Parts: sequence; C-alpha cells; structure tokens
Amino acid sequence: MGGSIAGCAAVLALGRAGAGEITVYERASGRMAERGVGVAVHNDRYAELESAGYIDASVPWARIVHNRFYVRDHTAPHDPRGREVAVMPFPFRTYNWGSLWQDLRRRIPEAVEFRTGAAVETVEVTPEGAVVHTGGGSEHYDVVIGADGYRSAVRAAAYADVLPEYAGYLAWRGAYPASRLPDPELLPGDEGAYVLFDGGHLVVYRIPDGAGGHRVNWILYATPPPGLDQGLHTPTSLPPGTADDGLRAHLAQICAEMLPPYWADLVQATTSDELLLQPIYDFTAPHYAVDRALLIGDAATVARPHTGAGAVKALQDVTLLEKALTSAADWPEGLAAYDAGRAPVGRAMVDLGRRLGQALVTETPNWRTFDQTALETWWKEATGAGGFGGRKLTR
Repeated sequence: MGGSIAGCAAVLALGRAGAGEITVYERASGRMAERGVGVAVHNDRYAELESAGYIDASVPWARIVHNRFYVRDHTAPHDPRGREVAVMPFPFRTYNWGSLWQDLRRRIPEAVEFRTGAAVETVEVTPEGAVVHTGGGSEHYDVVIGADGYRSAVRAAAYADVLPEYAGYLAWRGAYPASRLPDPELLPGDEGAYVLFDGGHLVVYRIPDGAGGHRVNWILYATPPPGLDQGLHTPTSLPPGTADDGLRAHLAQICAEMLPPYWADLVQATTSDELLLQPIYDFTAPHYAVDRALLIGDAATVARPHTGAGAVKALQDVTLLEKALTSAADWPEGLAAYDAGRAPVGRAMVDLGRRLGQALVTETPNWRTFDQTALETWWKEATGAGGFGGRKLTR
C-alpha cells in the first residue's frame, strides 16, 4: 500500500529478498514527480543508504556545509538577515522529493503491478495472509506492507486505536525557482539558515529543481491563532492553494512582525499555488509487524520534521527489511526481525521530535540573549541522545 518514496523502496527490498509477485496500490493518480518540496539527508546516513543501494550520486542533490542561525534584533540594523547568533556544521545533502521518487520508481521492475488511482478501503490481516478491499473488489495476499502514510489503512487494520496526535502547530512550506530569490548572495549555495523567533522558526535551504537548476525551499513553524485551524485536530492535509485567508494573513503577520526583512521577503515571494500547509502530528505504532502485515515510513511512525530524518527513516526501514527477509527462513521470522530492529528506532525518533518541537516552537527561549556558546549548549540539550538527521543504522 503506497507508491511514494517508502513504497517504491519497499518494492526494491522485496524483490531483492525474493518475493515472487508484488502489487502496489497507490491512491494518487496524478504526477507524483511534481511534488517539489525539499528532502534533507545527513551525509553519514547517505553513506549507509548508498551502500545499501537505495540512493546514489545520480540523483540531483545540493550540499549544505553549515547552518547560520539568525534573529530579528535592533543591534543588527544594517543586515537585512538580522543578527547572526551562531554558525554550526550542518553536513547534509538536499534533494527534490520528486527527483528522489522518480529515481526509485524507474528502478521498479516491469513485472511489478503498479496500480495508480487505486484507493484501498480496508485491509484484513491474519497469521496466514491479508485481504485487501477496494471499490473494485477484494484480493488475497501472503503479506501486506503499509507504506501508505500517516492515515494508513494497514495500520488501521493492525492498530485501530493508534492515531496521529495533533501537536498544536503548523508548518507552512514553500519552494520556488531560485531565480526569484532576492539578493541571492545573502544565502550562499552551501548554507542553510534557521531564523528564530518567539513561538517558532523558519528553515531555509536550496534544493535541485530536477532540471539542472535550483529552488528555494523553506519551512516555517508556528502556532495558528484559535479558530484558524481548518479542522487540523483530526488527521488531514492542506495541499497547495488551499490555505484560507485567515491562515495566509497569520503568515503575513509573522513575516511582518517576527522575521528580519530578508527572510520575510523570501517567504512572501512564494505564490499561493506554491504554498502548502503541513499540520504537525506524531505517533508510533507499538510494533512494525503484526501477523502478516508490516509498516514502514510514515505508516509506522511520524516524527516531527524538526528531526531532519523523515525520508531517511523510511529508507532505513526498507534497508533493514531487506536484510531481515534475506536472512530469514520464512515470513514470520523475517517480519519479527524487522520489527525488533525498527520499532525501537521509531519510538526514539518520536521522542526527539517532541523535544525539538518544545524547544523550537512551543517553549522557545529568549533568542535575543543567545550567542554562539549559548546556542551550541541549547542545541546539545534539545537533541539529547542524538538522532538529528536520523539514527545510525546498526543492524
């Protein structure tokens, strides 16, 4: 279930592990490659995933060497970016989601049946197999894999009571051609930026556009005023162009009152059809495998995007899935090994996301008092035992 990054990678894992027949159900019928938002991959995690064969240098990417942290401050009146609080190493590769998906999709063998516009209504799971119900009928399978996102039908079959919990705030996201970037020299190509303000922050970096150029990719986290949540307390999504006037006005207010002028202009250069909203949820399933069903990616765990590891975790899931199935004598043994290796990681990443959400959004410090040393100390405390950018793949 699911034909995005996690689903396509899972098909490759299953094929390598010897699965005979594979069917993919993807609810979307449009061009998924046009989803051009950013994906960041830590250099160490990239090395692991390249070694496992799930990503390589042929996919267009851009480099981030370090991150600069800024705050709006009257002590820096001559720099439109605000006062630079700190500079920290940030060894990441950035990708366009669409390009990464295209690379995985083109590697799927023609023998795999890839059904687009195929919405799954319900799934039944037993120790012997699974039944998939769609509007066109029902089909039986030996194993069903949930790569169908945070509203997963497979997870609902295994854990009906495990639902995404709304964190109380949103991520506004935008990506547009770098040619529209005002004063591009103020955001060098190998740098990212965190712009800190009371009750939220803005993250900015460049990504490839898939055609030899680059796009400006930004994410702004903040809590919407009461009454402007557009029903976000229940699992939902707001695709480009659907944010109402109130939410767009709130974003404009943040730009005017909280951001230094350079970053405000950068955000405001985004057109309405380039602006999307991501309500922040989190959850994790108790187990990644139940009977003949298993969960990967966002179907298994949604950790807040502050962790910088969403796509990485999905690709790590399938990497371990391949290893577990290849070394197992049968399906139950392989699924049990996969669960043992990945469910604890899901819990750890959710915990990290909640800590970072608290530190960066819901209980922000007085950033104007920070300097390099204070920011480094705060970051170490916020990230705790580590995991920013994804935890090391050890099995």
